[in-house]
Amino acid sequence: MRHVYTPVIGLEIHVQLATESKLFCPCSTDYIGAEPNTNVCPVCLGLPGALPTLNARAVELAVRAAMGLSCEIHDGTIFHRKHYFYADLPKAYQVSQYDRPLADRGELYISGDGGSPKRIGITRLHLEEDAGKLVHSAADGRLEGARESYADFNRGGVPLAEIVSDPDIGSPREAREYVSALRRLVRYLGVSDGDMDRGSMRVDANVSVVKSNADTGEILYRGDRAEIKNMNSLRSVERALEYEIRRQRATLESGGTLERETRHWNDGEGVTTSMRSKEAALDYRCLPDPDLGPIEVSREMLDAIRSSLPEMPWEREARFIGDYSLSEVDAAVLVETPALADYYERCVRSGASPLRASNWVRTEVLRVLNERGVGIEECPVRPEELGLLVSMLDEGRASTTVAKEIFGLMVDRGLSLQEATDRCGAHGGLSQEDLELAAKSVLDANPDVLAEIMGGRDLKGKKRKFICGLVMKETRGRATPGAVEDVIARFLEGME
Repeated sequence: MRHVYTPVIGLEIHVQLATESKLFCPCSTDYIGAEPNTNVCPVCLGLPGALPTLNARAVELAVRAAMGLSCEIHDGTIFHRKHYFYADLPKAYQVSQYDRPLADRGELYISGDGGSPKRIGITRLHLEEDAGKLVHSAADGRLEGARESYADFNRGGVPLAEIVSDPDIGSPREAREYVSALRRLVRYLGVSDGDMDRGSMRVDANVSVVKSNADTGEILYRGDRAEIKNMNSLRSVERALEYEIRRQRATLESGGTLERETRHWNDGEGVTTSMRSKEAALDYRCLPDPDLGPIEVSREMLDAIRSSLPEMPWEREARFIGDYSLSEVDAAVLVETPALADYYERCVRSGASPLRASNWVRTEVLRVLNERGVGIEECPVRPEELGLLVSMLDEGRASTTVAKEIFGLMVDRGLSLQEATDRCGAHGGLSQEDLELAAKSVLDANPDVLAEIMGGRDLKGKKRKFICGLVMKETRGRATPGAVEDVIARFLEGME
């Protein structure tokens, strides 16, 4: 009997919300690089008598994310205390939401393995506070082998939105696509920076393998799922799932059974290792938090947030493809953030051709931003001026070489387009006399080609284009193709 092994994958993703203060207290959420235990107070340390106050901004951001995922949003949901003991949890419970989440029954579309759009259901989205962080003395930073462990509570109480997917993901590649799409969405909506390497977006994967009869499709065995942790990049999500699916399949093929467990992804070795068995569901003794009332989500609040939402990234991407004839890849880059998409459209509205404007924004503009480590909002070249510069290229009034020199002056010296053009010149300092001397030099150096042109043996114009290309090379790209063609035409007319 031939067998088929089908992976079943669901993801739980914790998204750190872009608030300035924690979920229930005014302590700063800027804990990266801060001295340990300096962004803390009696509330987030769980000291007796300290009472929490809900951060309204965190609720707004969670609702924005829920709207982006087309979730049903509920009014009057409540917080629960999730009880467990661990060194990074000073209260001995985590404030989360149990059976009444803020939102549920959403969806997110990705590119499926077959290339067609695939719907991934969203089970729920709820609010909760982050735990602190344990720092272990072992060389690899793990508990195993560490002589000491230190608790830093700066991260404790930072607001999180936990987004749980349905088990609709069918492969490691689709899992990576889903995480990438969700990260783009939360960045686009301003919900989170989504930086996985800084812990702003943390992914836990639940994966199991179903064994079926290849001929009849009959399900023969459903393996218990394993929860995979410590995946801090898109690539690590894909690699960890690839390994775990191979491991589970090999276990079943050898006649073994799979137990429910939590496993740790070791990115350096490319393997998952068992952390703890989960033979039975943990009883967290979830109870309603008596210190926190219901979360009020009024109709007025929903209307205000909905009216502030930008055009969704997939909608704008489709419009860019349809209106501007961009490729899917190029459009996806341009809609990475609303500000970048706005910059591009302002450039086009200033007269630039959509395709050439896309090339310039994706290459020259993003290169400058990456070099300076800034966002598009701090780009030294205004989109209207870039649009005018690109239109100079479109109309043949500047060559690519000269346009890049002009752009460089605008970036490095803060010059306006007019100032940079005056300094550089439309031909990059190349005078008409220089251009004519270059053209004459090329014609003199290629008498055989010139004879073919003058003898009428250049019916398709390839020889003339060859000459023009040599002149462009002679001028090091400073002359525009149109100017070169004009001067060559005049020389040839004078020889008839």
